Amino acid sequence: MAKTSPALTEVPLSLATFNRLPMRFKIAAMVGVALTVTVIVGAWLWAKQPDYSVLFSNLSEQDGGQIVTALQQQNVPYKFSEGGGAILVPSGQVHDIRLRLAAQGMPKGGLVGFEVLESQKLGASQFLEQVNYQRALEGELARTIGTISSVRGARVHLAIPKQSAFLRDEQRPTASVLVNLHPGRSLDGIQVSGIVHLVSASVPELSPASVSVVDQEGNLISQQSDSLRNSGLDPTQLKYVRELEAGYIKRIETILSPIVGGGNVRAQVTADVDFSQTEQVAETYKPNPNPETAVRSQQTNESGQGTPQALGVPGAISNQPPVPATAPLTSPPVAGGSTGSSQSTANFSRNSTINYEVDKTVRHVKGSPGMVKRLSVAVVINQKKEPGKPKAVPLSDTEMRQISDLTREAMGFNKERGDTLNVANAAFSPADESAMPQTPFWKDPGLIALLKDLGRYLAAFVIAYLTWTRLLQPLFRKLSELPLPKAYEEEELFPETGPGQHAQRSFDAKMDHARNLARENPKAVANVIKEWVSGGESR
Repeated sequence: MAKTSPALTEVPLSLATFNRLPMRFKIAAMVGVALTVTVIVGAWLWAKQPDYSVLFSNLSEQDGGQIVTALQQQNVPYKFSEGGGAILVPSGQVHDIRLRLAAQGMPKGGLVGFEVLESQKLGASQFLEQVNYQRALEGELARTIGTISSVRGARVHLAIPKQSAFLRDEQRPTASVLVNLHPGRSLDGIQVSGIVHLVSASVPELSPASVSVVDQEGNLISQQSDSLRNSGLDPTQLKYVRELEAGYIKRIETILSPIVGGGNVRAQVTADVDFSQTEQVAETYKPNPNPETAVRSQQTNESGQGTPQALGVPGAISNQPPVPATAPLTSPPVAGGSTGSSQSTANFSRNSTINYEVDKTVRHVKGSPGMVKRLSVAVVINQKKEPGKPKAVPLSDTEMRQISDLTREAMGFNKERGDTLNVANAAFSPADESAMPQTPFWKDPGLIALLKDLGRYLAAFVIAYLTWTRLLQPLFRKLSELPLPKAYEEEELFPETGPGQHAQRSFDAKMDHARNLARENPKAVANVIKEWVSGGESR
């Protein structure tokens, strides 16, 4: 009986083979395939699931309900945090959803603004109108304060007394502000003063001294601006002084950095600024340099009966006044004539008036506020390091003098104004990097997001690999090792073969096997043929 080829005995596991397996093997195979597909699909969907970020937190019930309704209408997936205090949406849609909700006026923060006056019923009492107006004003102020970057939320309480017809019984309004700050944020004195003035300017007859600001910890932070009030400087003036000092510091460091190197110079400037506004009117009179050229008017008056003439030689005797005349006792005066004594008795007067132009100067001087009265500048220069020397060496006197001159020019040094300048040369201490707070690499948000994405895909791959190697591969191996029924082998090898066709198929199989042997090992086939030929000849 001819033997069957080994290649023909290796029957692949096909659908017909699976159909002829026992029921328990069929169920096990189907369960394994279904489980593998489920695990792979589930791992892939879990890896593709987007990250969720906080959309809004600490919302009131009314705002939370409105936001959830809007998200449902927009078909946006959402979920709540563990404590239920925050609404989470996919990270890639956070900013878009916030803008869309802001266009709809959400969230309102649980505060009532001037929109409460729109729904006021007709016939409301005056007391109810006043209460609604006060509530609306408090809500609007809280919303405005909440727009400050450091403030997460705010509440405003106004105590507005009822107006009285008697001046003695009149009371001033007061206000209290509670600010809820973001973690790690704080308000400086200028911001607190801004909140105080914002509230005081929104309520009639409310002075800034009657406004108290408290943070979420119960600390009274409105006292920080008292120093500004006592110094007489408002926040705008204080900001101007800080900017002026920063400008001088930048000038000094900019001009010295190319010489001593970046980071080797430190400067501090203290500016004494006069914010008082003065107006001066001055009139000055100066003597005329040439009186003849400044004559405005001249007037001369002369009167008398005759002009006395000086006789004789000029001198002291001729300039003496005449001796009074005496009449003779024996003879009467002669009429119709004049004698020398009569000429000396004639009256004569001369008046001369000259008006000169007065050199007068009228000066109106109006001083603008914000003028620098005095500058105090301190500059520290790091010692230089020379190549080949481990220690730094101080600068020379020439270099220090040059740096001082440059600093004087940069600051606009004015000795009459009382400016002072002090330039020192000292070795800078190295920065202590260990004292500087550094974020650990495992807390880096970018690294955490990257590892999270990689972990998802890696977990999906590991699950799929374990399912195949530990479950499906052993199952398929056992199924392939099961012995098939003999009848099934014959049917699979020679399906639909009759008694006459079996020999033909066996002969064809042998011929195919012989051709394969001749193709794979022609020498062996040639030797076999030679033996056949030699055996026939010997016979």
